[in-house]
Amino acid sequence: MTSVMKTTVLVVDDGIDSWNLLSTMLRTHQYYPVWAADGMQATNAALRHEPQAILLDLGLPAGDGFCVLERLKHNTRLSRIPVIVVTGRDPREAEEKARSLGADGYVQKPVKEDELITSLQQVLANRAGTPGR
Repeated sequence: MTSVMKTTVLVVDDGIDSWNLLSTMLRTHQYYPVWAADGMQATNAALRHEPQAILLDLGLPAGDGFCVLERLKHNTRLSRIPVIVVTGRDPREAEEKARSLGADGYVQKPVKEDELITSLQQVLANRAGTPGR
């Protein structure tokens, strides 16, 4: 029997409805989602599950998403994991700040499945094609 290893994606979002929606989208496309509900859980979950990508909401308890993004990108074990910000904040401000802190992608809420999956595929392809990643 052949074992197929699914790509693990950490979803950092405090909203159970968002988690349900995003995890369903991910499973439909053969990704394996894991969940962290706040900023403190995000780092621990990333270290424990070693995801291939992270979907990060900006509005979080226990550390806003920008702080979490900074913490992930400054951790030597986690810095190379691509992070896609998934948020309902005003994109004119949030996207520029997120990218300046190291976000690899940006998806506006409400999330469109094709946009999310395309963004995820792009950051994973970029990661695979980058030496040292």
